[in-house]
Amino acid sequence: MTNKTTNYLEQYDAAADADKYPLVRGWMYSEPLPFFKELREKRPILVTPECTLLALFDDVTDVLNMPKVFTVELYVAKMADYLMAHDDDALHSREKSIMMGLLNRDDLPQVRAMVANIGKGLLDQANGRIEVVNDYCRMVPATLVQDYFGLTGVDRKDLIEWSYWNQYNTFHNQPFDLLSEELSQSVTNHQKEVSGKLGKYIAGLILRRLPITKAEQALSVLLTPLSLLKKLLGQQSGQADKKLTDDIVARMLRTSFPHAVDFDIKRLGVNAGGLLIGAIETTSQAVAQTIQFFLERPELLAKAVDAAKMDDPKAFDGMVWEALRFVPIAPYLFRKAAGEYTVAKGTAHATTISAGTIILPLTQSAMFDPTAFELPDEFIAERNWYHYFHFGFGSHDCLGKYVGMVLIPEMVRQVLLRSGIKAHGSIDYKSGPFPEQYDLSWGS
Repeated sequence: MTNKTTNYLEQYDAAADADKYPLVRGWMYSEPLPFFKELREKRPILVTPECTLLALFDDVTDVLNMPKVFTVELYVAKMADYLMAHDDDALHSREKSIMMGLLNRDDLPQVRAMVANIGKGLLDQANGRIEVVNDYCRMVPATLVQDYFGLTGVDRKDLIEWSYWNQYNTFHNQPFDLLSEELSQSVTNHQKEVSGKLGKYIAGLILRRLPITKAEQALSVLLTPLSLLKKLLGQQSGQADKKLTDDIVARMLRTSFPHAVDFDIKRLGVNAGGLLIGAIETTSQAVAQTIQFFLERPELLAKAVDAAKMDDPKAFDGMVWEALRFVPIAPYLFRKAAGEYTVAKGTAHATTISAGTIILPLTQSAMFDPTAFELPDEFIAERNWYHYFHFGFGSHDCLGKYVGMVLIPEMVRQVLLRSGIKAHGSIDYKSGPFPEQYDLSWGS
């Protein structure tokens, strides 16, 4: 699928210094696969005036495995004190562990069923035609944020807006994104505005739900002995069998931690907001681009539809992850060097990175490195999951990756199950980083 050959490095070397990185950035987004292939073969570490790119699987994983050396310092001004803005410290490991425990992986079959019902309902209401980005790709995860994460009592459109601007400012408003000063400031201002609204909402959510949750918990404790007694007597329990409200916010509010754990009501609120920010826009982009990938390839689409009809989703999910290798939500992650380090030491392309250097580990390129991916240019759905970078890598991999592992493929599956599904044009990004419009129809 990647037979195009162009002398990118010749063009790069001939360009003026001011033009070098803009050229590279254009290639990363307009023709990433042939550009990355040339880098892997000729210059696996490309030092540009703006940042340094790493193209090989081993170099990418090496850097991402050292969060104290290659840090997420560029997140800090955007994320404030959220755990993902911390590098391998006590807060990061403590809060990520707590939140992953609350996001119990045993929930995944239930979560997938919820996603299927939400998605099917939205598509049924669409009556054969839908603008899928806003009315489906964003709406399904926003609904899950309410129904499973527990961010209730707010319009889903507000949740979408809050996620959108936080994602935009953190991951697409960095120095190497080359935004104009005016646009960069506008994105920053929007993020500050919505973060204020999100903070007020989270405070109100806790004040509203905390007494109700505690009352439910107390009632459950009181009724449990009666329930057990009635069961022993073979009687119906009635009210005593009433289940506690169960979503992630309720679990957080019901859980009391010792003071030494340092997870108080403030930290609870920060992490409740984090559940939202990472859930909607990333999911929307992954789903929209995967749908388009299949719709543009009739032979693969037919195989995907057949797999979508199977009771066991494993084969279909594998096709989704392989599609995202070709159309990931971003071609790289980014880090900042805390000190000097030599990447690929002992090889012909060893390069010493200076403190303060911005590093772009090219995760999409790494997913086409033949040392990790046999026949990398071919679509092979049965690949080793652990070599993908769809949810990041290392200590900063996505907190909600296991939810994402059922959310994303099930959303794609529900769309491809629509008979005669077709697109009316390509995804329109409207000059921004995210899909904004993609029109689909199905049926006769």
